[in-house]
Amino acid sequence: MADLSKMRNIGIMAHIDAGKTTTSERILYYTGKIHRIGEIDDGAATMDWMEQEQERGITICSAATTTYWRDHQINLIDTPGHVDFTAEVERSLRVLDGAVAVLCAVGGVQPQTETVWHQADTYGVPRICFVNKMDRIGADFFRVMADVHEKFGSKTLALQIPIGAESNFEGVVDLLKMKEYRFDPADEGETIIESEIDESRRALAEEYREKLVDEIASDNDEIAELYLSGEPVPNEMLQKEIRRRTINRSLVPFLCGSARKNCAIQPLIDAVVDYLPSPTEVPPAQAFHTKKEEEISVACDPDAKMPVGLVFKIQYDREMGALCFVRMYSGKIKAGDQIFNVGKKKRERVNRILRMHSNKSDPIDSVSAGDIAVFIGLKLAQTGDTLGSEGMPVLLERMHFPEPVISVSIEPATLSDRDKLNETLAILAREDPTFTSHEDSETGQVIISGMGELHLDVLATRMKDDFKVEARIGAPQVTYRESVTAKAEHTEEFSRTLGGKDNTAGITLTVEPAERGEGNSYVCAVKKAADVPQEIFDAIESGINNSFSSGIQYGYMCADVKVTVTAIDYSELTSTPFAFEACAVAAFDAACRKASPELLEPVMNVDILCPKDFVGDAMSQITQRGGMISSLESKPSTEVVHAQAPMAKMFGFSTSLRSVTQGRASFSMLFSHFQVKPGGLGSAY
Repeated sequence: MADLSKMRNIGIMAHIDAGKTTTSERILYYTGKIHRIGEIDDGAATMDWMEQEQERGITICSAATTTYWRDHQINLIDTPGHVDFTAEVERSLRVLDGAVAVLCAVGGVQPQTETVWHQADTYGVPRICFVNKMDRIGADFFRVMADVHEKFGSKTLALQIPIGAESNFEGVVDLLKMKEYRFDPADEGETIIESEIDESRRALAEEYREKLVDEIASDNDEIAELYLSGEPVPNEMLQKEIRRRTINRSLVPFLCGSARKNCAIQPLIDAVVDYLPSPTEVPPAQAFHTKKEEEISVACDPDAKMPVGLVFKIQYDREMGALCFVRMYSGKIKAGDQIFNVGKKKRERVNRILRMHSNKSDPIDSVSAGDIAVFIGLKLAQTGDTLGSEGMPVLLERMHFPEPVISVSIEPATLSDRDKLNETLAILAREDPTFTSHEDSETGQVIISGMGELHLDVLATRMKDDFKVEARIGAPQVTYRESVTAKAEHTEEFSRTLGGKDNTAGITLTVEPAERGEGNSYVCAVKKAADVPQEIFDAIESGINNSFSSGIQYGYMCADVKVTVTAIDYSELTSTPFAFEACAVAAFDAACRKASPELLEPVMNVDILCPKDFVGDAMSQITQRGGMISSLESKPSTEVVHAQAPMAKMFGFSTSLRSVTQGRASFSMLFSHFQVKPGGLGSAY
């Protein structure tokens, strides 16, 4: 059994193009996991194993791999940076103990960096920062540190300072060892050349060493005493304290380098081992015990009799079927064991357990608490499911994924492809919680929804290439929502004779708007009487919940509608569950139509990065599309325009932005909220 104190579950997170995959590739190379460095630009990066990732040069799936360094096991997950794949980042962070935030030395904190940083805060993930691309024009290590401090309020601590910058970047000065380190380009940076600090840099190195010791002494009396009496502080003491404060998230250590130039990656791997937590050093996972109906803590104990694990990702493999990525929190699961899916209340068998290396794998006999592995053979498991046993039926908190905001119609090229298409859509929806599909009841078309144009484009290409499904894709459509703006009450009577038997029901309910973003809710204010069976109440709830998904006027899903049933008319002789369900649907529909229904449209947060000369053109592009500029942020080489705009107006935005900025601007979009669409569905503003 692996020594848990020598295990690290870490992720690499960052904005698109900051160099996450390049950094991951170097980590695998120096730890001996791969013997040749694959470049993203050549489509040969180990972690970008999907065909599309290689063609597009971006990370789509979070790839998992296990490697070893200084006798420590490192489970590494490389997450995507593109905003359309935010669910991949979310589910990876949920199961990680620590993270490496890769920042571009030129761009600093970019829009998607903010998203992943806040996601890491949500899940309480300690992190270290690696300022990459120090060899690029405009690189500034100290400015990036200041940027992180200003944007996130984090205490930043330099463990290294760069030797030179831009084309003169040579290596790093280690502020603990007070030595210079350079990395020999002749053997891809494997040989580390250590030297004394050059006199021209000594004053700066001593200044930052002083800042480091000063910061650490501020929270440790023993170090403070040594520091104030002028005695040298041993490096072991400093390292121990940096580790403690990194894990309790009161400090973010900073390192720098250039992954592309194979420079300063080994000190980064050392920092992962030295400063990021092992599975036993993070707070125990919180879970809900379904029998006791109370919150409990699940301690990371490999010897616990009852196993608890979380399925955090599902990936489809043509030969093996569904690969379920599982993080174990307690106990041990062996290949061949029967496990209990707590949410689904079903037993399943784990046929095989694999240790993953990107898309290759090695079979292992068992997996214990603290570790990450892949289970083969689970037919029902979905992302977010808890695996355990009937004796310990606990639910680890489920992950929250953003709502899909863009839809396209899809139809099979031939009738014989229809079943294959439905099967493929079911597999993709199981893999990706932000992807949904449904059949439009009026047109009979299959509609698929996702996080953005790139997201749906990637999924459509996968259907064609990976699943061999020929399908025609329609133009992108916005996914709207429906809601009410007023409170309304309605009483509905239902009476119908079916098969010579009377079916009657009566319901009085009120509908009213909930706070924006609160979601739909159903409350039954009728006291449960002995003469009214439970299935009547279940039928009413089922009718209301079904109505939420079928909409009010246009058939879009309802959002932020509160329904309260205030009275029911029940007859022992003629009332049936069927009658009450039908009556609830009709009552909901009539009440919503009285309550001034409205159409809601998705509004996106838009961040545009462009050179100073083109800021005016970029801003006019967004305002022409009904967008509102919220702020403008100046960086040394670019301006960042923060704005909000309706999703419906953003199709084709990248083309027009590129044309007015001579191809020098880029932008990212993230769903913000739903707001009332002026003029309803018929208006184009």
